[in-house]
Amino acid sequence: MIDSICLFEDSSYTRLLPLVYLRPVYDLRCGILTLREKILNCFPKIPITLQCRKCLADLVKQQNPYLLVNEIKEKTCLFINGRVIMDSKLAVQLNVSADTIFMNGDEIIAAYLSGYNLELLCSRLSQVASFIDMHNVNVVNIDAKIVKYPWDLISYNGDQINCDYNFLTQNNNGSKILGKVYEGAHLINKENIFIDEGASIKPGVVLDAEGGPIYIGKNAKIFPNAVIEGPAFIGNKTAIKIGAKIYENTSIGEVCKVGGEVEGCIIHSYSNKQHDGFLGHSYLAMWVNLGADTNNSDLKNNYGNVKVTINGEQINSGSMFVGLTMGDHSKAGINTMFNTGTVVGISSNVFGSGFPQKYIPSFSWGGTDSTIIYDIEKAIEVARRVMSRRNINLYDTEEKVIREVFNLTIDERKKFGVTN
Repeated sequence: MIDSICLFEDSSYTRLLPLVYLRPVYDLRCGILTLREKILNCFPKIPITLQCRKCLADLVKQQNPYLLVNEIKEKTCLFINGRVIMDSKLAVQLNVSADTIFMNGDEIIAAYLSGYNLELLCSRLSQVASFIDMHNVNVVNIDAKIVKYPWDLISYNGDQINCDYNFLTQNNNGSKILGKVYEGAHLINKENIFIDEGASIKPGVVLDAEGGPIYIGKNAKIFPNAVIEGPAFIGNKTAIKIGAKIYENTSIGEVCKVGGEVEGCIIHSYSNKQHDGFLGHSYLAMWVNLGADTNNSDLKNNYGNVKVTINGEQINSGSMFVGLTMGDHSKAGINTMFNTGTVVGISSNVFGSGFPQKYIPSFSWGGTDSTIIYDIEKAIEVARRVMSRRNINLYDTEEKVIREVFNLTIDERKKFGVTN
């Protein structure tokens, strides 16, 4: 029997930057739910510990006051990699009673530990998790989905919307239409559509669930003449603007405002793309704002695989479709154009004519003509102002992390020519 579960971060978290500068890897969204929520749903009633990088510990503790962070009190523990996309089949495979490390290729998926091995790992929980020097452990190779790069989240998103939709609606034996659907709205394949309490679907809206389910959260508002193609997820209190075109495999989290054309994207939450413009195969973190007529390319003219700069290294994504990856608190001015596979760090402000460079470090201000350092004090003040508009405070713990990221990315800005 499993006494406790610990979600851990390993050294490969760097491949998911800039999305994980301000959060652990398991708090990324894929489908309707976060990676963490998928794991917890597969292991109900088992005590949970969150392991994270030392720089995030105080912030994670504040956000999770009822959970242990970087501390384990039970005598046995199942460690689960926070980058794993958990399902019930995988959960069954992890139910063992002897110390075991579960591998998928060169990736550690999970580890069940007790005694000396557990004590050894507990002694270094404030670091990225490492399973070296374990004694008398079994090693088992298993099939598992694990997120290696940001575009994996996009690749898995459609299937995960399906899985999460089935999980969240499995006990709903009555009507799945709990919100208000106005006369003149069209629901195609209605039995595959869930509309939560307080949501409103205005006249002229088309919800087309023939290609996959559509999940509309509490108090979401779908403005007139918007079209949503499933599989798709619209989070609580999110507004889909007039005439928006939301194509398949798109997840839009809580408290967002989204218009224009969106395809195969994840918008984490509290981010805005209100106006016309195309966003495709992209992941936007929190507190992002894209100005009117911002567009991104997600397909090269030669139909080749897209190369993306991750943690200073150019990676062949193996995919023809990779769009924009943008970190928390970053903004784009009106008419901004992002090239295929562009990465923007946190707290950057991108504007100007033409395509900016494909890698924009955190705390950058500018575009094609020149890019300077975004003053940390101004960046924090803007973040505080933006969050307060949603009645959310920027606490000292989060401000501390933002300042630490600013210092961590000094060399990166120098490398990419971001000057004072």
